[in-house]
Amino acid sequence: MPTELEELVGFLHSPQPAVVQIALDNLVQFSTGPNQNIFSYDNYEAINDLKRLSKSDSKTLVNQSITILANLCEDVLIRNLIVEDFEYLKFLVSKIVNLKNTNADIMCILLTNLAKNDSINNILDVEITLNEEEKNIFPSSRVINCLMDCFVKGNDQKLNNYANFDYLAYFFADLSRFQQGRSYFIEEQSYDNVVPLSKLLVFTEKYEDKIRREGVASTIKNSLFDTNAHMRLLTDPKINILPFILLPLAGPEEIDEDEVFDLPDELQLLPPDKQREPLAGIQCIHLESLLLLCTTKPAREYLREKRVYSIVRELHKVSNVEEVTDLCDRVVQMLQRDEAPDNAEIEAIESDEDDDKIVEIV
Repeated sequence: MPTELEELVGFLHSPQPAVVQIALDNLVQFSTGPNQNIFSYDNYEAINDLKRLSKSDSKTLVNQSITILANLCEDVLIRNLIVEDFEYLKFLVSKIVNLKNTNADIMCILLTNLAKNDSINNILDVEITLNEEEKNIFPSSRVINCLMDCFVKGNDQKLNNYANFDYLAYFFADLSRFQQGRSYFIEEQSYDNVVPLSKLLVFTEKYEDKIRREGVASTIKNSLFDTNAHMRLLTDPKINILPFILLPLAGPEEIDEDEVFDLPDELQLLPPDKQREPLAGIQCIHLESLLLLCTTKPAREYLREKRVYSIVRELHKVSNVEEVTDLCDRVVQMLQRDEAPDNAEIEAIESDEDDDKIVEIV
């Protein structure tokens, strides 16, 4: 016999809209915590119901069903049932790109949670049909390019009055953990002749938006696991990644004159009110990016030429966070020594543990 809560889950496929609405109203609260298992009732039929309801014309039904699906992604089996449904994945990303969608941001959270599964790479092959208005905003019909444009152009609700697309930063971070996704971020795209990663760099100092800063910092770090791209990312003037890693680590401290003019141009003569990245966790991500760059000799030599040591030294002086100072020490050791790094160095730089966390909606 089904329990009372399992019976409530069963009402999701009722033909009566009022019954479905009552069921959703009551089930949202059970989509997190120990009661999540009720959604496995009747061989996970509720997941099919929720995916169907998320395609409804009702904004409320869509919001509640997407909220439940996003929360249930903590369950790996449920997450797989969603992300491995290629048609549903296509539906989800096409709705995010719809700039009249009032639920775009909550759909971005669901997409982010789905990106823990490597099937998310299927999104790189999705193309959508754009109307004439959308073609003026999105030069490419490839959905990953549209999502990038949503994130960059749609900051602060500039494209969609109901969405800021901030959570796409975490989606990009997760996508860049996979080789196929990483390749997208570091390769020039034919539709605009721009490397996507270069579009994200400006957000490393968006200090009023922790989600964007953290997600972009993690995307940069994950992209650097492709060691063959290090020198191109450092020296190509259209990318020029180093200043965007160093600026969040730099504060108002004065650098000795014999060092300052060797720094990248963007870090020379910083103002006395220069703000350093306020969160130690994000500082750590940038320091890990420097460590990854230190694993290839040409990049290590480039960092020495650009006096990266002086920025790390000043951060070490002012930080009282052990993880930050430990990473500073590791960067200094890599820059001060002349021998090639051990192969284990790159393996020791793990992806941020937050990459594995599900975003819960309460």
